[in-house]
Amino acid sequence: MKRLLIIDRDGTLITEPADFQIDSFEKLTFMPGVFSWLGRIASEFDYELVMATNQDGLGTESFPVADFSGPHQLMLKALESEGITFDDILIDRSFEHENSPNRKPEIGLFAQYINGEYNLSESFVIGDRLTDVLLAKNLGTKSIRINTAECSQADYCAKDWKGVYEILKPKRHATINRKTSETDITITVNLDDSAKGDIDTGIGFLNHMLEQIARHANIGLSVVCKGDLWVDEHHTTEDIAIALGLAIKQALGNKAGIGRYGFALPMDDCNAQALIDLGGRNYFIWKAKFKRERIGELSTELLPHFFRSLAEGLAANIHIKAKGKNEHHKAEAIFKAFARALGNAVRLVGTEIPSTKGTI
Repeated sequence: MKRLLIIDRDGTLITEPADFQIDSFEKLTFMPGVFSWLGRIASEFDYELVMATNQDGLGTESFPVADFSGPHQLMLKALESEGITFDDILIDRSFEHENSPNRKPEIGLFAQYINGEYNLSESFVIGDRLTDVLLAKNLGTKSIRINTAECSQADYCAKDWKGVYEILKPKRHATINRKTSETDITITVNLDDSAKGDIDTGIGFLNHMLEQIARHANIGLSVVCKGDLWVDEHHTTEDIAIALGLAIKQALGNKAGIGRYGFALPMDDCNAQALIDLGGRNYFIWKAKFKRERIGELSTELLPHFFRSLAEGLAANIHIKAKGKNEHHKAEAIFKAFARALGNAVRLVGTEIPSTKGTI
């Protein structure tokens, strides 16, 4: 469903003069950051932009609306030059009638958007006044109050347009709870915040390897697992990998803008290569041999099983190859190489979905 950004004009896009009248070019001043940050919002995020105002003095009363001669039209032309175009511009001229159903915070002016085609609960009203906040409540959208120290009743408050951008920026994080008769797992992933989380799998070496993924992929990762280790470490290792893949996949959303691919690195006597494609199809190739049966409490035969299960949960193509003499170094090099590949793949490098298919 389509989403809206309903943006109040005066005090949000442009400064509001003391007499509330934008009736001359001298009074037309843009709010700081509106070009750069609203421009990024328009280009990076999937919202329809709607400008709304019920202020007097639009600057169109004494100028033709159809051309760019008036302050209002000059404002639109300046915004358009930075890639900011509005899908709709709603002007309430009933400012002399306080009880008009079109006057904010009443919703009459926005009736065309209450038709089931729009996801209003994921839409926003952005403005500097309490009436904008109340409009959002009446419409069933969220509210962002900007450029004011007064934030009462608003869902979010931003001191400037950069703050609005940060609020609207998709939050690429996810929590997966996976409970079976063999394991009880909670994994939280944040692809844009590398704050350190708790990692407790019950297997010391697996904890260490998951810490490598978090550190070298530069992501936030928390893993808590209670598994049937009295049987062996198989179920815990497998289920953590599946849940981790599912969490990363969920956090990626529609994958727009991601790098998608990537990594090889040396570690002392070892070298490891990890290739990844977050293209939505799971496939796995493993070319690494271990002479030791165990590293710490973890069986080395579970290393390929971990990455195979991760590939399945993540719906990713993962190829891993490693050589070396020291078994600990070899395993750690594999996890670090995978982490770097993952970090490159999930990193935002643009705004488009990286596929000619249009979806991955």
